[in-house]
Amino acid sequence: QVQFMESGGGSVQAGGSLRLSCASNIYTSSTKCMGWFRQAPGREREKVASIYTTTTATTYYADSVKGRFTISRGNVQNAVELAMNNLKPEDSGMYYCAATSLSQCASLRTGDFEHWGQGTQVTVSS
Repeated sequence: QVQFMESGGGSVQAGGSLRLSCASNIYTSSTKCMGWFRQAPGREREKVASIYTTTTATTYYADSVKGRFTISRGNVQNAVELAMNNLKPEDSGMYYCAATSLSQCASLRTGDFEHWGQGTQVTVSS
């Protein structure tokens, strides 16, 4: 069974930076898109960023993180990273890595992703 594991979360002050990493225990060539999602207490899980795992590496960002977050593919297959700069308190939440075999990466929603990690907590204080 494909599993993903996130790392890199933590607590920072507003304006600070964190870098999240995600890797899979099994390589699967069927993965077309990987993404980062976040969920704050009492709120729905939302898509933060996604990236094609193909050669194009086309990216998508939620409006709230454009210009501050950067998603990139890791050094190994089925790995993805999220560089977060100029963090704000509203960026706080549990961050999840996810993968899917579906295409149209930018338009995919939470329910379209088949494999998920356990999450890593990000806390930004003002």
